[in-house]
Amino acid sequence: MTDGRTRRVFVEMLREEWRMHSHLFRGGHFALFPVLIAALTAGAAWLLVTTGTGPGTVFAGLHALAFVFGLHTGSIGFVGRDALRNLLGDLTLLVFTARTLPLSQDRLLGIFVVKDLVYYAILFLLPMALGTAAAVGVASGQGATAVLPAVSTALGLWATLTLTFVLGMGATIAALGITRRGVPGWTLLVALSAAVGVAVAGNLDIAAYTPYGVFLDPTLPRIGASLALVAAVFVVGALTFDASARPAARTVAPAFRRWRDRVGDPVATKTLLDVHRSSGGFGKVLFSAAVLLGVTASLIDLAGQITGVSPSVGVSFGAILGLSGFTTYNWLTQSDDVDSYLVHPLSVEDVFAAKFRAFLLLGPLVGLAFYAVALAWRGGPILEALVGAVLLVGVACYIFGTTVYLTGLSPNEFLFDTGLFAVFGLAMVLPLVPILVVGFALAPVSTGLLAALGAGGLVLALAGVGLYRRSLAKWPARYRER
Repeated sequence: MTDGRTRRVFVEMLREEWRMHSHLFRGGHFALFPVLIAALTAGAAWLLVTTGTGPGTVFAGLHALAFVFGLHTGSIGFVGRDALRNLLGDLTLLVFTARTLPLSQDRLLGIFVVKDLVYYAILFLLPMALGTAAAVGVASGQGATAVLPAVSTALGLWATLTLTFVLGMGATIAALGITRRGVPGWTLLVALSAAVGVAVAGNLDIAAYTPYGVFLDPTLPRIGASLALVAAVFVVGALTFDASARPAARTVAPAFRRWRDRVGDPVATKTLLDVHRSSGGFGKVLFSAAVLLGVTASLIDLAGQITGVSPSVGVSFGAILGLSGFTTYNWLTQSDDVDSYLVHPLSVEDVFAAKFRAFLLLGPLVGLAFYAVALAWRGGPILEALVGAVLLVGVACYIFGTTVYLTGLSPNEFLFDTGLFAVFGLAMVLPLVPILVVGFALAPVSTGLLAALGAGGLVLALAGVGLYRRSLAKWPARYRER
């Protein structure tokens, strides 16, 4: 627009994003977040290359991570309608103010997507590119003579990581738009997924037509193909996705009493109903777990190529799918906070207990359902499958307890705090890395190791419950101080 309204809204969105995070995390803590990201990716890349992993494999994994991050960021579509109906309380996001700004809802959503792209490309993807390129150069023995090549590699890597992130974000928005078209939309999505599956099964080099293919070989045909792919995905999303559309009016029978009779806790019942009646319903929980299932399958294939050993399906899938506990807890706490319960005769401990019960009824069950899909898909020995199930429940409970202890009822926001993020990452790495080493590199796993892993899963579950109980003393005092 010639009057600069679009640019002004974009600048204000970007400024508010930084102001919000820097205010929440005391400025300096948040400013150090890119430094932490660079250090973590550099350390991981250096360790992988020095232990025999090829640089190409490291870069492939980094692009896969950027794609998954884009998929998650694109899930703004799950909360769009809820935000428009002020389901987030007294919070009104700038992206959902079309009624008060002289801009259409579609334009505001487009500006929001571009803002997210710029913001996260600088905050996350640039540190990842710099850290990985520098670490690979050092680990490869190139030393100081490779400064200029490393800078060139980092810039190219940043560009293709950004495009990969855009592709993931656009894929989620397009998929949401297509599925909201009813049966024809679902049919089209299944057909597209089947076409991709056939291409993979036919050993077609799909990666050559993606931003990762451009990083490997930046030729004009590959650049054109990847840009066309990204553009096509966003065109589909723009034509099909409508954040402001309201569902058709419908009448439903009262469900609270029926759900409460089954759940046994009125606050846990409200939590589950909030998820069920929000945009996407329980489908967004399933979506998060499905993304993790795909990531796990890719990691297992990658690990098999690196080690030359076929990883343990039970141990590997069980440990990684347990991480779905974090996204489940995030969805359970999305629509409320402690303040919304102050008008009721409830203590803070009651609220956390209800969240725990709702989590137990949703998180592990969703993880186990996708774990069953993984076993039916990849197979595996029965004993390894049983141990994997124990690990999944143990990791899910552990990540729940750790998240509650560190962040209370704000898991998504406060993990942007550099200090909390570092502690959370360390808490996840310490138990998971040994488990994944066994699952990826020591298959078939011996009976003794399986027994130890099963016991480890039980210990993780107990540790998670212990951290949750510690939280019952920590967070009531914190909330009273506000």
